[in-house]
Amino acid sequence: MKLLFDLFPVILFFVTYKLAGGGDKGGACTTSADLPITSDPILAATAVAIAATLFQVGWLLMRKKKVDPLLWVSLGIVALFGGATLYLRDPAFIQWKPSILYFSTAVAFLAAPPLFKTNLVRKMMEPQIPLPDSLWGRLNVAWATFFVFMGGANLVAVHYLSCNDWVNFKLYGLTGLMFVFVIAQGLLLAKYMPEESK
Repeated sequence: MKLLFDLFPVILFFVTYKLAGGGDKGGACTTSADLPITSDPILAATAVAIAATLFQVGWLLMRKKKVDPLLWVSLGIVALFGGATLYLRDPAFIQWKPSILYFSTAVAFLAAPPLFKTNLVRKMMEPQIPLPDSLWGRLNVAWATFFVFMGGANLVAVHYLSCNDWVNFKLYGLTGLMFVFVIAQGLLLAKYMPEESK
């Protein structure tokens, strides 16, 4: 359920883009100053993604639940880069947004141990799985490396794919890569899981 909640803005971005006719258009993501936002697939999808992320944060706050720091960062980045896309009518900003988010996450993973004496992966996963201290450090670096790779993959997709193909890659490719990484990690760490969890 949490996974669907986390993917909520990405799924709505994809669906809005397709329903607004984005799937019928090849080539680069181009916008027109003459068209209203609702008539331009990439602009309409961007506006919906901003609203969906705001809704996520508002929903959690309204229910007095803790808002994950990554969700706050995501809200800030989507508001800034999505807002720039809407204001300047330049889709490049929303296309860079996943890379900025992934690179920021990688920096957080790498900076937290020396600056705050905190291993973020350990903080997230230790309640579910006990690991040796040395493995937590390697796992933290693996996550940071993976997020750098994801950010780079998005930039390559922005540069080489059509707008429609990039939107597809954003949902299927980046989400698929995340699933593959998490499953591979789970298989590698399975021997450390408590018997009842297995």
